[in-house]
Amino acid sequence: MKSLFIVNDPPYGTERVYNALRLAHALVKREPSMQVTIFLMADAVLAGKAQQKTPDGYYNIERMLKRVVGSKGVVLLCGTCMDARGMSETELIDGARRSSMDELAGATVEADRVLVF
Repeated sequence: MKSLFIVNDPPYGTERVYNALRLAHALVKREPSMQVTIFLMADAVLAGKAQQKTPDGYYNIERMLKRVVGSKGVVLLCGTCMDARGMSETELIDGARRSSMDELAGATVEADRVLVF
């Protein structure tokens, strides 16, 4: 089973990214063979930035994305969205990579489920 999560909101300020990653983690935990792809676009590309510092007791999106990668998940970032925000590939967390709308289209066709946050 393949699940594709398309995430649009900024990593902090709303809880959409947080909840998308919680669900992705729960799916993999429940069904270890689940193939999860997270596609970050618009302001959500900022979630893929390395070295996030959050206050003690506050969730950390970088750590949550690393859990997805550690579970053999894929984290992709919209390249156009990265460019619009002045982000480079050297700023990304380990395991995340720059992607494209063409790759998102392919992942959408291949996915059994597509969830949009």
